[in-house]
Amino acid sequence: METDLKQLLEAVKDGSLPIEQAMLTLKEQPFEDIGYAKVDLHRKVRQGAAEVIYGAGKTPEQIVGILSVMRDHGQDTVLVTRLSPEKAERVMESFPLDYHADAQVGIAGPIPEPGGIGTVVVATGGTSDIPVAEEAALTAQVLGNRVTRLYDVGVAGLHRTLAHMDDIMSASVIVAIAGMEGALASVIGGLADCPVIAVPTSIGYGASFHGLSALLSMLNSCASGVSVVNIDNGFGAGYLASMINHMDTKKGD
Repeated sequence: METDLKQLLEAVKDGSLPIEQAMLTLKEQPFEDIGYAKVDLHRKVRQGAAEVIYGAGKTPEQIVGILSVMRDHGQDTVLVTRLSPEKAERVMESFPLDYHADAQVGIAGPIPEPGGIGTVVVATGGTSDIPVAEEAALTAQVLGNRVTRLYDVGVAGLHRTLAHMDDIMSASVIVAIAGMEGALASVIGGLADCPVIAVPTSIGYGASFHGLSALLSMLNSCASGVSVVNIDNGFGAGYLASMINHMDTKKGD
């Protein structure tokens, strides 16, 4: 996944873009202030991925305003996370969205062709973890990754996990999502030869403390190569998985 900056420099190098035009592009205001938001227009240049809209706490009108600025500045695909069905319906009056109610994710524009080193595997302990898993999987797909979903493969029936050893062993990065005691991340971490991103979920009975138990279990994992994001943070896990899967771009051509 090449950044806009690299593409810009390559266009100057091969003569398809005049130096003056490239300088003008770089000098353009790096953000647009629309009063209630300062839309970051250079984030893709800096980080390789454009700004994502966090829908919770924003009105539909604010989301539409930010979307308009991003699309006007050439952002073909925009991801909106934590978008309630009611807000999605209002936003879709102005922008067509591919809305996923289970993950509360809206996607404006096409999902790009996948690239990167290999495949991002998203695995869940149970069916109840799927909403968080879908947020992770859709985030990774919007960022240009091939995603394999392994749902309901938790340790209460370990044979279900072991039935997917080919997917686990061939992945470039795995997102392991579980509530309850959060043991799935340690099990997968002990099987895989790639980075594992653990996501605790708020699924579980009273003593799970809304995901705190799973969080602490994952932080205390004895399996090497396991890192942990915050409770229910499917977006953060999908984003980090994409960064890992696209580390080949750091090497250059």
